[in-house]
Amino acid sequence: MNVRVRLFAVAKQLAGQDLIILQLPERTTLRQLREKLAAEVPQLAAVLPHILFAVGSEYANDSSLISADSEVACIPPVSGG
Repeated sequence: MNVRVRLFAVAKQLAGQDLIILQLPERTTLRQLREKLAAEVPQLAAVLPHILFAVGSEYANDSSLISADSEVACIPPVSGG
């Protein structure tokens, strides 16, 4: 299945793009997507443990299943003052 991963902020800067399409097997968890993303885009590996993900419009945890043609948002931590 194809899954669209939207990147924001530092993740977008590190990857050099704002959209990555990953080919994943059916019944993939967000944890497996995180691992595949680290393998496909090694520049993101250091920040991936700190990133929140949303599937569709809902925040998701590592055990959440991703359905075919899902859009996943990769939301890095932000800081500011």
